[in-house]
Amino acid sequence: MNKLATSLAVIALASTSFAAQAQQEGNWLVRARAVNLQSANTNSSQLHDTLTAVVGKSSDASINNKWLPEVDISYFFTPNIAAELILTYPQSQDLSVSNLGKIGSFKHLPPTLSLQYHFIPTGTFRPYVGLGVNYTNISHIKFDPSLDALDLNLKNNSFGFSAQIGADFQIGKNLFLNVDIKKVQIKTTVTSKGNDIGDFKVDPLLIGVGLGMRF
Repeated sequence: MNKLATSLAVIALASTSFAAQAQQEGNWLVRARAVNLQSANTNSSQLHDTLTAVVGKSSDASINNKWLPEVDISYFFTPNIAAELILTYPQSQDLSVSNLGKIGSFKHLPPTLSLQYHFIPTGTFRPYVGLGVNYTNISHIKFDPSLDALDLNLKNNSFGFSAQIGADFQIGKNLFLNVDIKKVQIKTTVTSKGNDIGDFKVDPLLIGVGLGMRF
């Protein structure tokens, strides 16, 4: 009986301490990250064949890799489960074709909403995983005037899934260093004179590092 009472007391004390720490930190976590976008640059066979026919050599489309700023806002429903919304401003990308060079540019805005599981929510080292959905809007599409006869364009909207793994390292009271890796599905369809000529997948790997504040 004494052992049972002692065990219950320990559990109650741990629960109280855990709740107090969680309450002290708050349910919101806001981070600012620097993110490196590394595009998969995947061309469908139809797009590859079309570009090859236009250029006269085996050719594929690609966009440039780049660093970009990012802000994400997380809300913790429980100590372990959180939702994260990732935001940035429209990012400019150069569009190139191998054996031809840069042919145009566009901007994309890719907000992503993820549901995360945090394994050690009150530790100094706090790893997590997440799954989510991405919506990308493509705008400000411009092609080189020399390609006007082809009347090229990109379809504007894309939906896809995302997966992430990351960790927060507590470096001060409610202050965290964050490392995060995401794989996101982003694609568009290339058109010429209103006809589809193939799909282009960005499907970027996003590697980010930043600081977060819990409140």
